[in-house]
Amino acid sequence: MIITLIGYMGCGKSTIGKKLSEYFNCKSIDLDEFIISQEKTTIKEIFSEKGEIYFRKKENLYLKKILEKKNFILSLGGGTPAYYNNMDLINDKSLSFYLKMPPIELASRLIHEKDHRPIIAHLKNEEIKEFISRHLYERSFYYEKAQYKITCNQKSIEDICNEIITITKNL
Repeated sequence: MIITLIGYMGCGKSTIGKKLSEYFNCKSIDLDEFIISQEKTTIKEIFSEKGEIYFRKKENLYLKKILEKKNFILSLGGGTPAYYNNMDLINDKSLSFYLKMPPIELASRLIHEKDHRPIIAHLKNEEIKEFISRHLYERSFYYEKAQYKITCNQKSIEDICNEIITITKNL
């Protein structure tokens, strides 16, 4: 079984992926970390030196490569579902979970990580919530294609993991 976690940056995909991998006793793969290891550079450097189009092409290539494997938890970058046929591929090869969180909660998390997030690094703190709201609106069409939606606001990591575990047990 492959479980894929999607959602906006800062919603906890990587953290939840690691916790779920412990429960299911399988590997946790973070697509961004995989890209960094393959490209031997950071996502920030890829964006600034080669551009987003290059990054999205590589992201699609590595996503296809990873989804050939079996039994793992996959955490995706926030934009991954919105490019190419990624969401169809994800749903075809895995159980997809959208970790849904409101813009205000995402903004409060991301303000502290701004320097490590190339897509918002240039924004002033007061612009982040509006940017996230607009971005979420643009991406929601893809996120909503996930097979399962988990509302994450004000929930602990354990509560979110337990919801996902319960769903998979009932399949």
